Amino acid sequence: MLRDRIEADLDEFDVPGASWAVFEDGVVTETGTAGVVTAGDTRAVTTLTLFQAASISKPLTVLAMLRLVDRGLLELDENVNRKLKSWQVPPTGRWQPTVTLRQLASHSAGLTVSGFPGYPRDATLPTTAQILDGTRPATNIGVRVDLVPGTQFRYSGGGTTVIQQLLEDVTSMRFRDLMQELVLQPLGMSESDYAQPLPPNLQGNAASGHNELGQPLNGNWDVYPQLAAAGLWTTPTDLAKFAIGVERAYAGAEGALLSPELARQMLTPQIAATERIGGLNHLGLGVFLDESGARYGHSGGNKGFCCHLMAYRDTRQGAAVMTNGDSGMWVVLRAFAAIASSNGWPAYPQEVEQPDLPTAESLDELVGTYRLTNGVRLVVRAWDRGLGIQFEGQVPLEFGALSADRFAAAGVDAQVEVRGGRLVFLQGGAEFECVRE
Repeated sequence: MLRDRIEADLDEFDVPGASWAVFEDGVVTETGTAGVVTAGDTRAVTTLTLFQAASISKPLTVLAMLRLVDRGLLELDENVNRKLKSWQVPPTGRWQPTVTLRQLASHSAGLTVSGFPGYPRDATLPTTAQILDGTRPATNIGVRVDLVPGTQFRYSGGGTTVIQQLLEDVTSMRFRDLMQELVLQPLGMSESDYAQPLPPNLQGNAASGHNELGQPLNGNWDVYPQLAAAGLWTTPTDLAKFAIGVERAYAGAEGALLSPELARQMLTPQIAATERIGGLNHLGLGVFLDESGARYGHSGGNKGFCCHLMAYRDTRQGAAVMTNGDSGMWVVLRAFAAIASSNGWPAYPQEVEQPDLPTAESLDELVGTYRLTNGVRLVVRAWDRGLGIQFEGQVPLEFGALSADRFAAAGVDAQVEVRGGRLVFLQGGAEFECVRE
């Protein structure tokens, strides 16, 4: 049973909660939830609990952009600088690159900034132009072209932010309002909002994000002003409605949001990419595809949240799974394999990557008392699936396993790594060998 599988994986990977939806032939056929909204709280996840969709924000942004192409306000292969008003793709040295919407939507524009960090809920947030320029209070570098556009895939949240600025410039509307008008309301995605920060009236329905150890983030979640790239709050059922809307447009259904021509370009491989969940190894417009374009989807991972949406173009099957933990992608991977098997999804890769985690025996081998090469004493104990380390004069720190031989501290920028049986402490760019006493 899917719920039993997911509950076991939540426990194994220290992920507090999950929600999922399965759909077929334009209808949501199954929904389910497991776990809690916040670790240590008794509030259960429900089908209305909001999760951060992270990068699944991007394909919805591209759908909105394509609707403006349908209306003649934009052109897929036009230089975006012709319509950008508030910001321009800058020169690279003495060369002014030409970037198009097709390239931005297929991550082939040669732009920098793969992903974005979030901001504390009380932080001063940058404008879209400040994000693109990389100027304070933005914490990212500026978005620039440093590869020849159109020649290769390189994932760029910066490129999606260029789309956000362009949509605002050509419509003179706030991006949040524009997405409601062009995508969310027409598709009946009533539980979805590109709201950053999340308004008080929605906060009580939002899942908290959690780190690899299953501990709630400070403030429960970060804020992502990069709305187009990472700003959507939603539910699996609403993500299913998006995929169903794309399928209806592809089939030329009456009243679909997009013309069949543009929907088919959306689901046509534009450029080869590195492989994603479900064997998706090409980019269409806004979505990852398999080589034939028959299977499509997108993953998402903001701090404290992991999720995935995948669907079949022709059989009209699919699912969305959302979790509120940094280790949630393991839950997602196993959930999709189970859903694919029980629903007869064609050609879905059944081999699920196994986590490279330490065994109880390997942890026991690291237990002991050490001194750093600078003389500081530390005591190492096995803890859950990680290490508990007490540095001289300090309260013990919990180090969760990132892999079988690498562990990260909760709330502190510090890691330990096993190298050839030796323990090494890493902090602030420095390395200290741990010498066993």
